[in-house]
Amino acid sequence: MQSRPAPLPRAATPFHGLLLCAVIFLWALAGCVPSAPPLEQATTAFDRPLPIPPLAESRLMDGTRTFSLDAQEGSSELVAGLQTPTWGFNGPVLGPTLRAQAGERIAVEVANNLPEPTTVHWHGMHLPAAMDGGPHQPVDPGSTWNPSWQIDQPAATLWYHPHPHGNTEEHVYRGLAGMFILDDPLSQSLSLPQNYGVDDIPVIVQDKRLAQDGSLITDSQGNEIGMLGTTILANGVAGAVQQVETTRIRLRLLNGSTARTYDFGFDDNRSFAQTATDGGLLREPHETTRVRLSPGERAEIVVAVEPGEDTMLTSFPPDLGDAAAPSAFGAADRLDVLKLQAAPQLQPSAPLPDRLAEYGIPESDAGVTRTFQVQDRQINGRSMDMDRIDAEVALGATEIWEVTNTHGVPHNWHVHDVQFEVLDIDGAEPPPELQGRKDTIYLEPERTYRLIMRFEDYADPDNPYMYHCHLLLHEDQGLMGQFVVTETGSGGSGQTDGGGVGKPEQEPDQRRHEHDAGHQH
Repeated sequence: MQSRPAPLPRAATPFHGLLLCAVIFLWALAGCVPSAPPLEQATTAFDRPLPIPPLAESRLMDGTRTFSLDAQEGSSELVAGLQTPTWGFNGPVLGPTLRAQAGERIAVEVANNLPEPTTVHWHGMHLPAAMDGGPHQPVDPGSTWNPSWQIDQPAATLWYHPHPHGNTEEHVYRGLAGMFILDDPLSQSLSLPQNYGVDDIPVIVQDKRLAQDGSLITDSQGNEIGMLGTTILANGVAGAVQQVETTRIRLRLLNGSTARTYDFGFDDNRSFAQTATDGGLLREPHETTRVRLSPGERAEIVVAVEPGEDTMLTSFPPDLGDAAAPSAFGAADRLDVLKLQAAPQLQPSAPLPDRLAEYGIPESDAGVTRTFQVQDRQINGRSMDMDRIDAEVALGATEIWEVTNTHGVPHNWHVHDVQFEVLDIDGAEPPPELQGRKDTIYLEPERTYRLIMRFEDYADPDNPYMYHCHLLLHEDQGLMGQFVVTETGSGGSGQTDGGGVGKPEQEPDQRRHEHDAGHQH
């Protein structure tokens, strides 16, 4: 067994991060922030076949479809000719694609063969809190965790990744991640590319920094948002090329990076149709040339190709909003991701449907509004405390969460268990790409996002869900809170009922959290 790699660096206290941001902000006001040059992408020839994560094998036991995942150490050729120590599920890096049908009951046997505890969080999944795989469901080395639940949500491209408290960035950066695709009768009836690995392609995009010997560099060099790598990977390799055999190809894009925001398009600026966001299909295809994804966000796009042509999936310099010194956070970086290489003759694809899905939560259904101020490594002035419940939500409630990034640096916002809809951004209608169902959203600085969501099916006063920034360094350093869903709910996190006075946050009753439900020894 390999020795354990050195951990990623952590800021000493939230105060240090706040001080650094204050300096950046003051420099920006004075107009004297040094202009960071664009990141120079590691030179790569795009000639390696894109690895397609295999569909995970499963077995049917008493009506439950059971998958197995083994978190393990390994070595991977991320860059041609170099071996890199990595972590993966059922292999040296990343993991297989889990796939299930709406209505199915599933179980996953999660074995931990790493030298330290980890977890597996089902990002975007609606499920009981004890099965969520957050920081309260650790799996010790040599142990197995056995969550099970029923799939009860529309077709979507979800993913799974570790969520150990204080170490999420490190575990994801070393390679622990995989897709979880949900199907339903509606999605399967539509004329969308659906042949997995042929015209329906998972694309997990990550960035790394590699030493000359191939080892991962884990020093983020003091960057306020975490690691920004110079080597861009698609499904675990740099320089990937996908052969295209049909006139349209569907790409399921996942930003699996720990800090970097991408703005995906094609090098020839061709348009494509975005068909889905985090939580499933849009109401109709959205024709565009760009889709911005912050860490944890997903989008499904369908792009048309001509026989014999090549086009490059590229991340263009992203618009990070009114951020101080945005180039320091990757806003000047143009990065090639994946080459699409069309065959001389292509099989014709069906035209895209005009309508995809129907959904929507009426704002009038919301009986509670909560306000969240994101600043440095705190939410509403408090850093994460595993023994503090920040909000208690009533089972069946529809709520509006008003989330404001008051910080001069990028953040984003992820809520466990639910898919929310964006009501407005600073009072304005969200753009088409944000009008779908989402569980993660980029927060531009100094803007307020009104999100509406329902909390259905699962009440559990003892096991919390999380809400947090999915820039994983920020999460690890305390930009996270937790809520429980109970039969009645009792407030917290700036809650107002029908315009009433905000209720105080709920303090713990000391009933947890040494070893919660699902923690196996």
